[in-house]
Amino acid sequence: MSISEFRLQVDGITIAGRQSGAQTSPPVLLLHGSGASSAVFEHQLDSELAGVCRLIAIDLPGHGASGNAVDPASTYAIRGMAAIISGVIDQMGLVRPAVYGWSMGGHIALELAGQRSDLAGLALGGAPPVGPGPLAALRGFHARWDMLLASKENFSDRDAYRFLRLCFGDSGTPQFLADIKRADGLARVHFLRSLMRGDGTDQRRLVETSVLPIAMIDGADDPIVRRNYIEHLRYTALWQETCHAIAGAAHAPFWEQPQTFNRLLSQFLRDLASRPQARPVRATTSRTG
Repeated sequence: MSISEFRLQVDGITIAGRQSGAQTSPPVLLLHGSGASSAVFEHQLDSELAGVCRLIAIDLPGHGASGNAVDPASTYAIRGMAAIISGVIDQMGLVRPAVYGWSMGGHIALELAGQRSDLAGLALGGAPPVGPGPLAALRGFHARWDMLLASKENFSDRDAYRFLRLCFGDSGTPQFLADIKRADGLARVHFLRSLMRGDGTDQRRLVETSVLPIAMIDGADDPIVRRNYIEHLRYTALWQETCHAIAGAAHAPFWEQPQTFNRLLSQFLRDLASRPQARPVRATTSRTG
């Protein structure tokens, strides 16, 4: 599989990433979660999916091989993160890209959809579309002690390991742990603050009113996201009119159950061009395994 690395300068920040060589439409941006890097998408980049789709996995600012923010409060806020991804789209000349966003990357994808009208579709995992303000935002998540790590600036070694377990369970790797330790802690602080303040797009309203096709693909045993919340939103254009729950997966189904995840993502991408606008629906649950 032909995978190449790239570096871009966007608003004064080096943005690193890797992409597959296929030149199909739509190209697919892969956005990772807090503390991670494009390395989490190894099972997509090293798969048949990369041979038929142009996959573009980005290291978010303050993560992986990308640079840290010069102005953390602005760049690491949800609007700033989405603006950086928008700059990547423009610099790479991507036409009507689809976006898969996981966890923090999913919230960035939702904000990006609020900023741009030229996306082909969104696939989301581990990222409940939340309303503005702290109470509305918290409705989408389980109350867990370890969730406090998502807003902690400085990690001890124990914190980094706990965060690895929260995100990947027993399937985390030494590379993932190194990525967590490398990540700029200010990105956690400012991103979560901006999400809790309700900055940017009203994510819940977006999925309930936008005709942009949206695929919800989560792990059936996600310890972070409240499935009851995402399943009771009234989506306008929910793919297959169901929230997919991948059996045997927790917060990172693309890593834990890549074959099932890749099949679903491939089906979604094939359906994007021909999908009719859907009537508002309340989601059902599809448990896939």
